[in-house]
Amino acid sequence: MKLSIQSTAFGEGQPIPRLYSGEGKDVSPPLSWSGVPEGAKELAMIVDDPDAPRPEPWVHWVIYKIPVDAVGLAEAIPVDAELSSPAGALQGRNTSGDIGYHGPMPPPGHGVHHYHFKLYALDTQLELKAGADKQALLAAMEGHVVGQGELIGTYQR
Repeated sequence: MKLSIQSTAFGEGQPIPRLYSGEGKDVSPPLSWSGVPEGAKELAMIVDDPDAPRPEPWVHWVIYKIPVDAVGLAEAIPVDAELSSPAGALQGRNTSGDIGYHGPMPPPGHGVHHYHFKLYALDTQLELKAGADKQALLAAMEGHVVGQGELIGTYQR
């Protein structure tokens, strides 16, 4: 099932404002979604940049155990491993090794990078502790994804 994900900060395929980048305040953008399938138990999100000059995409954000009744994420989610809003959500490690959101900061002159905000609806509650990385989250989600959506923003330096 297809989830719809959007942001009031940028549209599909549009530039992510500097505020949400490593050149700005480096805070997470506001996000909202709809179309969570019946029977979903929780949501998870991975934000990565496949244009990074490395073999694997650069992971900018790993957040999971998002309650299914949440309709989005507020701007500037704290960089805490355990969140009170949305209640019970956990954040994992990005490629920098930090917990929480780390905004766009591609190499200067490297061209336009694409940031994939991928939202997953799951048919189970994950048994992951805070601080998991993308690979651990993907492994835990395997066989449990019942809906998926994606929003792509761009950034260039």
